Amino acid sequence: MSIKLYGYWRSTASYRVRIALNLKGVEYEYVPVHLVNNGGEQHGENYTRLNPSHLVPTLVDEDEDIILNQSMSIIEYLDERYDGEHRLIPEHRTERARVRALAQDIACDIQPLGNLRVLNALKGNFDAQQDDVARWASHWIKVGFDGIEKRLQTQAGKYCFDFDITMADVCLVPQVYNALRFNVDMSQYPLISKIADNCNALDEFIKAKPENQVDAN
Repeated sequence: MSIKLYGYWRSTASYRVRIALNLKGVEYEYVPVHLVNNGGEQHGENYTRLNPSHLVPTLVDEDEDIILNQSMSIIEYLDERYDGEHRLIPEHRTERARVRALAQDIACDIQPLGNLRVLNALKGNFDAQQDDVARWASHWIKVGFDGIEKRLQTQAGKYCFDFDITMADVCLVPQVYNALRFNVDMSQYPLISKIADNCNALDEFIKAKPENQVDAN
């Protein structure tokens, strides 16, 4: 199989790429990289050669002889390489910019603040307790969702942008998963919740769920 995805079952960024691969109808080999066991398998010699940043995901396309990190770049690469049923990045430049903006609201402004290495640093370097770490993650998700919920009022339909699934939905669903994990009250975000429910009814999203991965524990 020419496509390999190195990831972790609960990684938000890996989750995004799994959804995108499924939506594009791409068969791939999933290679688990456990971020906790043995001090973190992402720090091992073999994986470091693939991704010196020691992060997941990493996509390897053997046919194209390319190794990519960063979930957003991977998603755009998949969207350009494969036709599939879904176009994740719209062709029209204005709509394309809007989709990227909402996706980056999540991928750049919310998710990194709840990344495992940030949460571990809070505990290891700043003596934060687990309850403090959970409040930190919940706070930044709510700050981001407050803005996104308002923005969706002017553009959402069944999904973030009318009735077409885009990269924005691919990013939103994993962040909702994280929100629930950190006990964010999602009743404050009816539009976000509706969109996530609509997406999670689709096979492509169901297959990508963290609990459905071989390394889930």
